[in-house]
Amino acid sequence: MKMPLNAATSPIRNLAATLGAWPVASGVGAAALVAPLLGALFAALLAALLAVPARPQTPATTAPAAAAGIEAPVAPAPHVALAGARPGETVAPMIGSDCAGEVGISGTAASVIDGRTFLFADGREMRLAAIETPPLASPDTAREDAGIAAKAALEALVLHRPVVVRPAGTAPDRYGRLIVYAIAAAPEIFVQREMLAEGYALLSPAAAAPGCRSLLRAAERSARAAKLGLWGDPYYEVKQADNPADVLAERGRFAVVAGLVASVRESGGIVYVNFGRRWSEDFTVTILKRNERLFAGAGLAPSRLAGRRIEVRGWIEERGGPAIEAARPEQIELVETARKAK
Repeated sequence: MKMPLNAATSPIRNLAATLGAWPVASGVGAAALVAPLLGALFAALLAALLAVPARPQTPATTAPAAAAGIEAPVAPAPHVALAGARPGETVAPMIGSDCAGEVGISGTAASVIDGRTFLFADGREMRLAAIETPPLASPDTAREDAGIAAKAALEALVLHRPVVVRPAGTAPDRYGRLIVYAIAAAPEIFVQREMLAEGYALLSPAAAAPGCRSLLRAAERSARAAKLGLWGDPYYEVKQADNPADVLAERGRFAVVAGLVASVRESGGIVYVNFGRRWSEDFTVTILKRNERLFAGAGLAPSRLAGRRIEVRGWIEERGGPAIEAARPEQIELVETARKAK
């Protein structure tokens, strides 16, 4: 049974009628016949397409202005796609330095776990980026007291106060914690800077924008010079590389070690920055050969460190003698150029 052609296909129907009634004369050539057919077909198809109703336009308020390449007064989305953000969550502008970015997740700090970790009221765990603090659990009473003091310092800054955090990465760490920069409100305080300025934290070698690192390093130096907070405690003393036994006592902990580089050697894909002649006993900094260019680009080419006084920060390991693996140039700071012996 043939289906009737509706009004929307009337151009096609007209074409069919035309073709059915087309006279084929014995004297007409193929070219003369085909050309009019093609023209009629094209015109019919174009008319059919124009007859299809256009899609309704999306209201301007639902289309992102950035997608059109123009600025428009479009209301912001109810939440910003940040690591750890939840649908409908309030976001707020950040203040301060390069560390923070422009927007962040807001909440209330309901409890403090240790010197760099706190919980929002909804249970999410926030861990402060770019700093290290003493652990709470330690067999050494003095070190445990340092951890308690750092926790109390963080409580004074954030506990039961509104806090805006900006995740430093794109996802939580393997323990489900968000690694963040934090601003405590009323009054606004950049938490990491305050912890360093009060002497209750050490600057870590984590990746950070240059302006951010400079700000935080200056805060640490100020507290260190004034012996504020834990800088007046043996726990925070900068360890001396020429006392390897004292450095090794910090095994498994984050520490700052200072000393004069005696030599630089390379073996098996590892660069050894030596602080003594006895590699099996003296302090050493190790750098993977594949990372050498990274250090050179920061003005810290390992081969040029011999004869210079440096400070290095990181986790103390035992590799014969005490050692720190430097994975990033931020772990090393030039203190001064050693004077050549006369």
